[in-house]
Amino acid sequence: MNETEQEERNYLEEIKDKLLFAIQRMDERVKQFSTELRQSKEYMYEHQSGMDDADRVAAGQSIHRMVSTGESAVGWKKKLIKLGTSPYFGRIDFKTNSQPQPIYIGMYTYTDENEKANLIYDWRAPISSMFYDFELGDASYTTPSGKINGSITRKRQYKIREGRMEFMIENDVHIHDDLLQKELSKSSDDKMKNIVATIQRDQNAVIRNETASVMIIQGVAGSGKTSIALHRIAFLLYRFREDIAAKDVLIISPNKVFADYISNVLPELGEDWVPEMGMEDLANEVLEEKFRFQTFFQQVALLLEKHPPAFVERIQFKSTFEFLSKLNQYMVHLENNFFTFTELKIGKVVVPFPFILERFKSYHRIPLLKRAPEVVKDIQQFVRNELQRKLTGHEKNQIWQAVPCLVRTSNILDLYKEFYTWIGKPEYFEMTGDTLEYADVFPLIYCKIRLEGAINFDHVKHLLVDEMQDYTPVQYAVLSRLFRCKKTILGDVNQMINPYSASSSELIERVFPQGDMVRLVRSYRSTYEISQFAQRIAYNPELIPLERHGEEPAVKEFQSNPEEVEEIKNLVREFTTSRHKTLGIICKTQDQAAFVYESIRANGISLLTPESTSFKEGVIVTTAYLAKGLEFDEVIIPFASARNYHTDVDKRMLYIACTRAMHRLTVTYSREKTQFLSA
Repeated sequence: MNETEQEERNYLEEIKDKLLFAIQRMDERVKQFSTELRQSKEYMYEHQSGMDDADRVAAGQSIHRMVSTGESAVGWKKKLIKLGTSPYFGRIDFKTNSQPQPIYIGMYTYTDENEKANLIYDWRAPISSMFYDFELGDASYTTPSGKINGSITRKRQYKIREGRMEFMIENDVHIHDDLLQKELSKSSDDKMKNIVATIQRDQNAVIRNETASVMIIQGVAGSGKTSIALHRIAFLLYRFREDIAAKDVLIISPNKVFADYISNVLPELGEDWVPEMGMEDLANEVLEEKFRFQTFFQQVALLLEKHPPAFVERIQFKSTFEFLSKLNQYMVHLENNFFTFTELKIGKVVVPFPFILERFKSYHRIPLLKRAPEVVKDIQQFVRNELQRKLTGHEKNQIWQAVPCLVRTSNILDLYKEFYTWIGKPEYFEMTGDTLEYADVFPLIYCKIRLEGAINFDHVKHLLVDEMQDYTPVQYAVLSRLFRCKKTILGDVNQMINPYSASSSELIERVFPQGDMVRLVRSYRSTYEISQFAQRIAYNPELIPLERHGEEPAVKEFQSNPEEVEEIKNLVREFTTSRHKTLGIICKTQDQAAFVYESIRANGISLLTPESTSFKEGVIVTTAYLAKGLEFDEVIIPFASARNYHTDVDKRMLYIACTRAMHRLTVTYSREKTQFLSA
């Protein structure tokens, strides 16, 4: 039963030996598959002239099966190798009616072929849920055949790295907190890590929810909501592996840097890479790249640098439920007022307008601008009946040319612009040359879907949407129409980038009334001192900081920007001699970030831009917008003066920048500090 730590260490060596033997056997199988595949290809090549079609098909299918089986063997070998470095992280002894049985929990299930028994259980297996949900005492888990009741008599947690047990935590009701404190005190690096060893009970409930058609996760800064959502995807891929694969999932992420930062999580959990795209990529695909438009980053940059009142007013109007409601009313208006009231004359036959209108309306299930071919067929039949003969090619062409002329326009952009005239606000639509404002992109897509239909995304079986607070009702309406699948939607309403174009959790619940809303209120990322500092900038009454203490954030005053830059250089030098791995210098605007980067440029210092595609260890100079979702051991926020941070958008940026820090935070300013730091 491995009563002592030494017995546990001995057992670990036994497991490692078994895994090593399993790896060797799997290696032999892979080599065998490779040899058989090569021989089959050689045979097929040498005998292809004497093979008929049936033989070729059979040989091709045989080769395909060998390739598939070989790939599976290679995949399982990789899992065994990973298990060899860290076989398990937890153990519970579970008692039903007999002697307590030790259950070791790791990244994957490992079954000993000789003993025909599971020596390690996958963290996603039903029995493993007890490790996260129960302490010592009564416990239960649910299987396909029913609920299993019993009691947990022992609970242990291990840290095993490179096959060596670093420590073991025994039977404490705070077992998770102890390990969590150890893990959170470590330095971050260039990739988000899995959290299977430290999943908390409330997080586990979100991860294992199988029934929600829409799971909405409102999580405070540092609550691990993105990591939890990714673990949820891994669980669903495990639980429903017969119905859904990694390629059937789509992640909508805020930018390429963040997509790179989270790219390691699912492969670490043993799942294949999951497709990812940004909202702007999605917009380009649906609009077939026919329109130029401002990006969300450019919209935010304009708000930060100039803050034009008319621009703000347009954004605010297009971010409301009322705006979406008016768009829907406009669709009804077009349905009833889309046509020129005129009859159609084909030779001597007059096709009355009421007949044409009735036929258009009879196809109400087809988008308005796609009904013409069906109506043409009906008109042709009408004329045929009147003439009592087949139509000539000229008469058919006449009808095909005449029907489109009955509508005022079939140009989506023109119809969208006309919407603003219809509601009496033509000034709310403005283009810069041939470039749409970002606030118009998804309303235009919504009109396109309603009037023309859209490309099919039925291949997506689960959609994950991050940074939910940065999307508007009309964007969610678009996502609902494009993706009919189950969804996981997550974010933090207190981290909205653009307060004029954001959604509250209540609004998102209104968009998805069938959704399950969960709130994650405990913040794990930052020390208690950094969390309290950020709370004084933008108070969130729901946030509960973890009691992990560190140094107080520093606010430093200087007389000029060059003095600030000198201090940043000093802080960078301190960082390079510390145990920390990541330092984020987070500015308000991209121009400020570029200025700092050029001022301190050196090896190991990187500048993130909207075009960046990767996140690296070391010193990163960036903006709050691009830093969303990332975390750093240390953060420096320069230029936090009253003249630089003064609007509501600025306040949000400052809050987001502060909440990126895990262990150390320094804020600098020249002359007069921003009012947001007055507390």
